[in-house]
Amino acid sequence: MKILITGASGFIGGFLVDEAFAKGWEVWAGIRKSSSKAYLNHPDLHFIDLNYSDSDALLHQLKLHMAEFGPWDYIIHNAGITKSTANSNYYRINYQYTVHFVDALLKSGNIPRKFLFMSSMGAAGPGNENTGAPLKLSDKPNPISAYGKSKLLAEQYIQSLPDFPYVILRPTGVYGPRERDYYLMLKMIKWGLNVSVGLEQQLLNFIYIKDLTQVCYTSLESPLLRKTWFVADGDNYTSQTFSELIQDILQKKKLLSIPVPLSIVKLISNISGVLSRLTGKPSLLNPDKYQVMKRRNWTCDTTDLELDLHFKAAYNLRNGMEETVTWYKENGWL
Repeated sequence: MKILITGASGFIGGFLVDEAFAKGWEVWAGIRKSSSKAYLNHPDLHFIDLNYSDSDALLHQLKLHMAEFGPWDYIIHNAGITKSTANSNYYRINYQYTVHFVDALLKSGNIPRKFLFMSSMGAAGPGNENTGAPLKLSDKPNPISAYGKSKLLAEQYIQSLPDFPYVILRPTGVYGPRERDYYLMLKMIKWGLNVSVGLEQQLLNFIYIKDLTQVCYTSLESPLLRKTWFVADGDNYTSQTFSELIQDILQKKKLLSIPVPLSIVKLISNISGVLSRLTGKPSLLNPDKYQVMKRRNWTCDTTDLELDLHFKAAYNLRNGMEETVTWYKENGWL
């Protein structure tokens, strides 16, 4: 089997590449020439720098690839951005580049057996704030961030194409070795500080990177087509139980907990957004991210995933986080 994994240099992409090699497949990594190859060191890995910004150039590029190497059997389109200095970049990169890519695949005849689009729960929006009920696939999508809206637009375009062999995954909070966002929280707790957003608890779902990877390849090899699934480990947590679990794993006996009111978080996010635009460097804390942080219910119903793909997470949050912390320590991150 021959697979293309776009966004291969990122946290999720690197694990997808590793699993493809473990299956004995021929692997192509779609990355920019400037991207790090720190975790892409397999001697048989092929690289391709796809020009998503120019639809004509991209079509020409895929035609040449098709003529020389033939089509890919599978494609995982994992490329995209989760933070930016401007909301317009989410639409350009997550939505328009996806349209350019899919169109070029169709026009070049390079249609895979299955095209997996890595979306996000953000494309559907939060769960019910009043009842705490998890979001279901049957619920009307209501993304509340520019990032989520850009992912939903890309989903809808893919779904609009008749007979296009897609599957769409909407993972929740993805954590694991080499991940950097949750790592910052772990680092603060190691310092003895737990800063929480808002005075009310958040309801959260998580998925360990190795479980998400398995879902990806199970969905590729499944006969099911034109399906969308939420991906989570099946357990619900509160922000407090999450931080307490991290505290226990790190064996931190004393912890200073500081709940920050949403009004203060909003102010900091706005200031961070201005500084980000001035420096040209995306920040983890920004006005778009604030729209996500202020919502209290980020849980989803994974019944469809469990029934369709017989999925059962191999890792619960404790097991996955213990393995993650071990990796951080062994690699000098903690």
